Order: sequence, then structure tokens, then C-alpha cells
Amino acid sequence: MKITEAIILAGGLGTRLRSVVPELPKCMAPVNGKPFITYVIDHLLQQGINRFVLSLGYRHDIISRFIESNYAGLDVAFSVEQEPLGTGGATRYACLKTVTEHVMLANGDTLFKVNIEAVTGAHFGNNASCTLSLKPMQDIDRYGVVEVNDDLSVKSFKEKQPYTAGLVNGGLYALDTKAFLAAYLPLKFSFEKDYLEVFYTTEKIFGVVQDEYFIDIGIPEDYNRAQAEL
Repeated sequence: MKITEAIILAGGLGTRLRSVVPELPKCMAPVNGKPFITYVIDHLLQQGINRFVLSLGYRHDIISRFIESNYAGLDVAFSVEQEPLGTGGATRYACLKTVTEHVMLANGDTLFKVNIEAVTGAHFGNNASCTLSLKPMQDIDRYGVVEVNDDLSVKSFKEKQPYTAGLVNGGLYALDTKAFLAAYLPLKFSFEKDYLEVFYTTEKIFGVVQDEYFIDIGIPEDYNRAQAEL
């Protein structure tokens, strides 16, 4: 089985990037002359994704116009939230526009060049509700750490603090939309805090370790690093 559809969460305000990228949605921050979201879409296309649902909010018209102008023929739907719903609420709203039961879920401000075939193979092999792509890192202070059991089911989520090494949630998931939509959750919620960190004890939530290129442009330091690396 393969996953051929992806939701990209691209509704963020980009508040921490305002000093370097004023008045643009975070995913549209220019990196070497191209909006960052193009790197995300292009990687997913290369990995066999052929349909997209873009979850939009802040200044959604800028993103939709760009996609329609620069990705002619792309099979894409836009899910526009009228008020901020959090990453979880936005995902649930976007799920209503998907056409397949299992999708990839990505963040428009994060590029993690995972092997999607490996992620989806583990996802289906474990009959998982959600499969996290995990990035091994050293000297971690910006992210929390994910611990997994021997079978790679999630054992725990550790709070953000300095770690010498660990596995970081790379923000790219294989998601069973039917299982996700069946979870009892409020209208507005965090996918990470209110879904993953609560339901991992009762749902089949697994991780797949992918030591591939990873960058999150959420802060100016890493946004500037992206200019040099991409």
C-alpha cells in the first residue's frame, strides 16, 4: 500500500519571523528566491505524493494565488480556517477535504527529506493510527525528545530542555484520517500536545527513525541557515 495524498499545514502567522519576513505567511518566506513551501511540495512530489490539501489561515490568498500560478495542473484543494484552530483543529478540518483514508501530514515551515516509502511501510505494517518521522539529533535545546519502545511504538514525549542526544519529532506524519477523526477532541487543539501526547497510550502511534536532512525555519537563525543550505 502507498500513501499518495498529503495535508500541508500552512496557516501559521510566523510571528517569530516578523523581524526578517514581515507581512507574509511563514511558509511563504523566501529562501533563495522561492517561497519555502515550494521545497516542501517538491520533495513530496518526488516521493510519490500526487494530491495535496493545503490548510490555510493567515493571508491565505497569497498562498493560494502562488500555488495556482506556479503549480499548474497540481491536484490541490484548499482548506481555509476562518479563525485559528490550532494544528489539530486545522488538521481535522483539512481531513474533510481528503479523498484517501491514509495521508501524509506535513508542516509548511519544515522540510524533512524522509523516505516516504519507508515511513508508510512501517505505518501500514504496524496498522498504526499515526506514524511519526523521527530525526536523530545531538545537543538538543529547541525541541522535546520522543522515546520509543523496541517495536518503535511511542514510549513517551519528553519536554523541551537541553539533551545531549535524542530523537526529535520532525513534524512529518503518516496519518489514518478515520482513526484521527474518531478521537474525541475539541474544536481548537494542538495536534502535538492534545492528540499525540495524550493518545499515544491508547492509540497505535509509532515512530520511524529517518536520519535525513531537516530544517524548521520558525526562528530567524534557522531561516538564515536555510538560505545557505537549500
